Amino acid sequence: MAQPKMTLAEVDGLIERILLTSSQRFTQLVTAADIKALCNSAIDVLRTQPSLVEIDPPVVVCGDIHGQFSDLMRIFSRVGFPPLKNFLFLGDYVDRGRQSIETAVLLLAYKTRYPANFFLLRGNHECSNINRVYGFLEEIRRRFPHDTQSLWIAFNKAFAWLPFTALVGGRVLCMHGGISDRLRNLDQLRNLRRPVPDFDATNPTIELDLLWADPENGIQGCVKSPRGASVMFGEDVVARICKQLDIDLVVRAHQVVQDGAEFFANRKLITLFSAPH
Repeated sequence: MAQPKMTLAEVDGLIERILLTSSQRFTQLVTAADIKALCNSAIDVLRTQPSLVEIDPPVVVCGDIHGQFSDLMRIFSRVGFPPLKNFLFLGDYVDRGRQSIETAVLLLAYKTRYPANFFLLRGNHECSNINRVYGFLEEIRRRFPHDTQSLWIAFNKAFAWLPFTALVGGRVLCMHGGISDRLRNLDQLRNLRRPVPDFDATNPTIELDLLWADPENGIQGCVKSPRGASVMFGEDVVARICKQLDIDLVVRAHQVVQDGAEFFANRKLITLFSAPH
């Protein structure tokens, strides 16, 4: 049976309803059927784009949002709404904040409506084994009690198609978590297969590192991460990767940092976090 999809006009209408409504009225104006159709349409767009998306500057790059919809609106209000600006989001759209549903729906809608100008990478919270625990599933259960399981599955099917990395201007490599010691060339990133529903934290892979790895001062190479997944990496790993891949900068998210941005490894890596805490 054919999956329900949204026309571009319907996506425009959905975006308008989200932007004009309050959180209290959201479930009155946006139905579970709307969200499922959007997820199917987003998959159609995402599956046509590679696991390493290559983007021409200028582009606005944003770190974790974590369901803080009002802060997402503040970003758009400050720099301009799509398609006036190009955007790249580095993952972790859901969990922890109170409006993960609005956040995920609006971002997927913009991706569907402006596929060549609006880019979403996958974060570790865009995995069902994480977002079932840290708030997203519970939010769906509270706000859509009659469609909880089907909506959660629909969102995670779309998340499984999100690309892992982006290359801006051929010189700036972006991901959610961090670089991988297994990384030798950009073709490895281009060839990563999707969809990937979930990840086994005990099975080290490039994909796991891209979602989970963290920079750490005072270490050489890579050491096991206290998160229980992936590794922490030192400045030497960043320097080697930048030289090996012929890039100038690594941009990642995944960690809370003071003032929303923090450099590492002689300014060859920057961490962004866009959910004020």
